[in-house]
Amino acid sequence: MILTFKIKHNKDFSSELEKARKIAEYALTHKTRSSKDVSCFGLKSAISNQILKKYGNNKTIKSVNRIKLTVPSQSIKFNREERKIEIPCLKFDTTYSFRNDYEKINQIELDNEYIYVSVSIKSQPEIEPKTWLGIDRNTTGHVAVVGNADTGKIWKLGKEALHVHNKYKNIRRKLQKQGKYGLVKKIKNRESRIVRDLNHKISKEIVEIAKEQNAGIKLEALEGIRQNRRHSRNFNYNLHSWSFYQLQTFIEYKAELYGIPLTYVEPKNTSKECSRCGNIGIREQKKFVCHSCGHVDHADANASFNIALRQPLDFNVGQLNADRDVFKGSTDTPRGATL
Repeated sequence: MILTFKIKHNKDFSSELEKARKIAEYALTHKTRSSKDVSCFGLKSAISNQILKKYGNNKTIKSVNRIKLTVPSQSIKFNREERKIEIPCLKFDTTYSFRNDYEKINQIELDNEYIYVSVSIKSQPEIEPKTWLGIDRNTTGHVAVVGNADTGKIWKLGKEALHVHNKYKNIRRKLQKQGKYGLVKKIKNRESRIVRDLNHKISKEIVEIAKEQNAGIKLEALEGIRQNRRHSRNFNYNLHSWSFYQLQTFIEYKAELYGIPLTYVEPKNTSKECSRCGNIGIREQKKFVCHSCGHVDHADANASFNIALRQPLDFNVGQLNADRDVFKGSTDTPRGATL
């Protein structure tokens, strides 16, 4: 599998980035992929070729927004013993602290603040799970409630996420009323970074729990939930801002990295069925009551048990990823960080 590690650097690449922008704009205008056509801009051909490959014949890209310097693997040198990476064409080198068991470095991207190192990591063989964990994802309360129906054990994770959203939502409202739209964008970006970090921590903890329990992971197949149901305005805000998809992809790649089996189940009535008898009960906010068998539980805990007990749907993660066009653009690349 592929992971991308971010490293802060202290070199000024503004000149190279400006040349890269000019090449990208030239490629969009003239639809060229020949490095000879852009040699006048003075950027190394190894990097120019990557820009031309991206912008030369791509009909979907209409303008150049955020440009990066992309360096292919053949233009990168690395020393595992010294944990050092060198890019001769940019006269740049740096040390790294990320995991050293990568199979190869695929490419490196650079902007004026960070370098992004894409590496191939060999995944662990998939374990044979002794039990399954059900993950109930929420827009209110805890972001994820993890339940093991065999033991009755519950883990509640990410309670602070809703506070973060409400805090920054109120700040943005005040700034919008004042007409400070530049600050609104900065605040939104800050919130996204905080939530992304929370989702990484939550997904890491879920995978750690699965490793300790020797368990597989079951998630609800929530693809299309934004489009196929009507929700309250407040629910829709939390659903879109928290990003089900982002947390899901973080759980997926971390599980794959450690050989934790992950599958999906039908989401219908997971919060309404009784995890003890299977009949439909009553859910009021975070309380669940079954009048058939008398079972009373926290609603999210009951839902997580139902998810853990359900039969997997007849598709794998790869097939699910192929059907996610509706979610494209909702988050950054899920391979953008590590455990």
